[in-house]
Amino acid sequence: MPDMRIAVLIPAHNESAALPRVLDAIPKDLVEEVVVVDNASTDGTAGVARAGGATLLEEPRLGYGAACLRGIDYLKVKRPDVVVFLDGDFSDHPEEMPALVEPIRRGACDLVIGSRVLGRREPGALLPHARLGNILATGLIRLLHGARFTDLGPFRAIRFDRLLELEMRDQGFGWTVEMQVKAVRRGLVALEVPVSYRKRLGVSKISGTLGGSLRAGYTILRTVLRNRA
Repeated sequence: MPDMRIAVLIPAHNESAALPRVLDAIPKDLVEEVVVVDNASTDGTAGVARAGGATLLEEPRLGYGAACLRGIDYLKVKRPDVVVFLDGDFSDHPEEMPALVEPIRRGACDLVIGSRVLGRREPGALLPHARLGNILATGLIRLLHGARFTDLGPFRAIRFDRLLELEMRDQGFGWTVEMQVKAVRRGLVALEVPVSYRKRLGVSKISGTLGGSLRAGYTILRTVLRNRA
C-alpha cells in the first residue's frame, strides 16, 4: 500500500485538557482525516475537537467500544485504507504513527499493535494492576488461541477492510482484546511494534482506580473466553 489513505479514530470522554496536544502531535502529512468521537463528555471536549480541525462525532452511549463503533460506522462511507486507533489522553506518542503503520504499508501484516511493554515507558505510566491484568489477558490469549502478544495497547493500526471482517461488537473495555482475538481466529496477520508511553493527563477512567481496573480486567478476561467459541 504505497499511497495509503489513513484515518485516525480517537474515542474521547472528558479529554478537553489533553486532546489539543494529541491533535497537534498527529503527523499531518501522513493522515487524511482525524475523527474524534465525543463519548458523552461534560467538559467541552467537543469544542476542543472542532477547534483542532478534527471531524467530530457524538456517541451518547458511554463506553470505549461504543465510541469506536460509532467512528467505524462513519468511516464506512469514507473507506480509508487504514484506521489508526489513538487515545485522547496524550499517554501515547502520536508522532510515532509512521512506525506503527509501516508494516501495513509494506504489506507485512493486517494489524499492528503498539506495544507499551516492548517500548519506552515513563515511570508510573503503566500502573502495577494494569501490568498484571495485561499479563493475565495476553497469557490467556496465548493459552486458548495460540497467539503471542505482549500488550493490549490502544494505539494500533489495522487495514479498514479487514477491520470490517472482524464484525466488532464490544461496547466497553473489552474492545481491544476482542479485536486481537478475532484477528487471530480469522487469519489476520498481526505484528507488534514498540511504542512509547507516558503518564496520561488527568485521571484514567479505567486504571485510575482499583475498582475501575477490576471491572475492566473482568470484562477483558470474559471477552477472551467468550471469543474462544
